[in-house]
Amino acid sequence: MQYVIIGAAVLLVLIIVSNIRVVQQATAHVVERLGAYSATWGVGIHFKMPFIERVKKIVSLKEQVADFPPQPVITKDNVTMQIDTVVYFQITDPKLYTYGIENPMTAIENLSATTLRNIIGELELDQTLTSRDIINSKMRAILDEATDPWGIKVNRVELKNILPPREIQNAMEKQMKAERERREAILRAEGEKKSAILIAEGEKESAILRAEAQKVQMVREAEGHAESIRLHKEAEAEGMITIKKAEAQGVALLKSAGLSEEQIVQLRSLEAFTAAADGRATKIIVPSEIASVAGLAKGLIESVSDAKEGGEKRDAHPEH
Repeated sequence: MQYVIIGAAVLLVLIIVSNIRVVQQATAHVVERLGAYSATWGVGIHFKMPFIERVKKIVSLKEQVADFPPQPVITKDNVTMQIDTVVYFQITDPKLYTYGIENPMTAIENLSATTLRNIIGELELDQTLTSRDIINSKMRAILDEATDPWGIKVNRVELKNILPPREIQNAMEKQMKAERERREAILRAEGEKKSAILIAEGEKESAILRAEAQKVQMVREAEGHAESIRLHKEAEAEGMITIKKAEAQGVALLKSAGLSEEQIVQLRSLEAFTAAADGRATKIIVPSEIASVAGLAKGLIESVSDAKEGGEKRDAHPEH
């Protein structure tokens, strides 16, 4: 009898210990009592009533990542491509996640595939390739709203790869090559244009400088010519003044020699005859009056010259 009691006590202890549950961080236990939902256990230690309650499901509350395989989709311009998606989600209600749907992951995969087909079917190929952010936002909003009754919150959706058909890829590569060649041609043309402009501007400035230099040279030549003419005229004027002074001195000398105004005029007439001959005449007939005046003037000039020389000699030898 004693062994029966001991065995019963050990069995009771084992039952009690086996029904103690410790819920870890970021997890939740969904508990059923007699087949019906009873409670959701959070972090901590809990005791389960033996044979009456059971843990239906252990749910992770961490953010999870679901990477779905590529799905065939057709764009608005009838291009078939393969797109695979990555869904980031988190369970917010363990009860709804357990009882809301039979297979939540399969449901999310199918829902993401159909949503992706609907969105891509409204876009053309170029829009699909350049509108990743728009597609991600639309899919996240639709999936989050659809999975809310399942206790799931979709935080983010990303298009991992977009794979168009091979012929489309080849066409896109040719298009990109043509675009790069076009940009290269444009850049080369712009460079040649700038070079031609710079050369033309250089030639223009050079021509302007040459014209200015030629203008300065012509101005200086004109100034030099004008200065030469001015100096020539000044020399002629000074020569005329000198001649006038010499004539005045000659007239004064003739007057001092005792010649009258009439005789001086006759002497001037003689000079006019000499100039008229200009060395080419072999014989000149001089009127008698002019000849006599000329002889008189010559004698007077010689006497005055002798007198001046004698005075200069006396001045040079005062002791005599």
